[in-house]
Amino acid sequence: MSEAQREFSSFRDPSGVIFLRNGTLYRQVNGCYQRQYDALLQSGLYEELVKSGDLVRHSEVDVPPLTGQAYRVICPKRVPMISYPYEWSFGMLQDAALTTLRVHRAALAKGMILKDASAYNIQFIRGRATLIDTLSFDFYRDGQPWIAYGQFCRHFLAPLLLMANSDIRLNLLLRDWIDGIPLDLAAVLLNGKGGLFAKQHIVWHAKAVRQHDEDGKKSSQTRDLKLPLNSQIAMVDSMIRNIQGLRLPAVQTEWGDYYDHTNYTPQAAEQKQALVQDFLKQSAAHTVWDLGANDGRFSRLALEWGASVVALDIDPLAVERGYLWVKRTHEALLPLLCDLTNPSPAIGFACAERKSLFDRQMPDCIMALAVIHHLAISNNLPLPMIAEWSASITNTLIIEFVPKTDSQVQLLLKTRDDIFPDYTEDGFEDAFRRYFSIVKKEKITDSTRILYFMKNLQSLK
Repeated sequence: MSEAQREFSSFRDPSGVIFLRNGTLYRQVNGCYQRQYDALLQSGLYEELVKSGDLVRHSEVDVPPLTGQAYRVICPKRVPMISYPYEWSFGMLQDAALTTLRVHRAALAKGMILKDASAYNIQFIRGRATLIDTLSFDFYRDGQPWIAYGQFCRHFLAPLLLMANSDIRLNLLLRDWIDGIPLDLAAVLLNGKGGLFAKQHIVWHAKAVRQHDEDGKKSSQTRDLKLPLNSQIAMVDSMIRNIQGLRLPAVQTEWGDYYDHTNYTPQAAEQKQALVQDFLKQSAAHTVWDLGANDGRFSRLALEWGASVVALDIDPLAVERGYLWVKRTHEALLPLLCDLTNPSPAIGFACAERKSLFDRQMPDCIMALAVIHHLAISNNLPLPMIAEWSASITNTLIIEFVPKTDSQVQLLLKTRDDIFPDYTEDGFEDAFRRYFSIVKKEKITDSTRILYFMKNLQSLK
């Protein structure tokens, strides 16, 4: 029996702990949570939420626990790729908020509550926002306000209202504040926008928190507050309606309509698609990442071969379009917001509570279509560095080289000096040959672009 490995991020909850053994993920239910766990199952709440898709399914297993405090060990359904709220589009954060409220509403009907309203407890499985923390439930006490209300406002309402009323990119603030955007900061940034909904749950809420902090009575006053059950249910129902009504402003982002303005002829686009399909088939990849995926149009080709796909793009509207497609089709594709030159870092306590993007999964294959010129020319990244980085995160690479003669590269060079003498076909190949074997190389018809299929030299040993 191999030694179990504790998941670092699960240290905050005394109810249990997540650990890995032989590559399988387990959750230990501690003895202090026995009554709540049994009530979750016996009340029918667990089956109701699993059936609706709002809670991840688990099975009880007979494996050694991590510590001697265990009451049960369960094996939850594994999420293919963990993502974080600062990587989500507006619609993803909106649906995650609605799932959290629905779960709390259903729990109230069974005499329980959702004690945690952390956005990190929600993950996306085939376009469905799903609660993955089975130990987030507690008993409802008569007149008790929702103890996770403040956390819900910081993790969900603040970024949603900021994205809808100020700037679509403001969910990135969640990367700096791991326990949600401070409500006083959100109130300042909203600057009166968001209507009564924002006033009630952000502005007035922030003032109340500040007042309690100032008079030193926050804890005692919170305990003395009473909120009848019907009032709490009405509050939750009102928040659900208001969040459902939130809409993004009509904004235009740089790549949101990329496929409406490409310089591919129909013949070139058709051949590129056929080549990508062929290279994907040769890769036999189970996990694929598409870098610079836009709305995921080429990412979907990997689904034909049964792969699980992560589609990464810097444009929030492109990611939103990709998510809306997955939400309709329930395919195994996860669109995420990502600046490749500044991807999600490891954050939180000891810089380990939330893993960096590239520490969460090593894909079998990476696609980098029409992105190399943005990295090398727009961001001054040397080709050898791009090649070395690519080799560190995948064994198989499908990459498109876009030469200087291409109209898109010419646009980039119009506003700056050409300081890229090595940005040539030969320079590109020399850089990547240090780390990859070029298995196949095809010029795209009616285009100066070249598509490559490469394999990591280390994987060939």
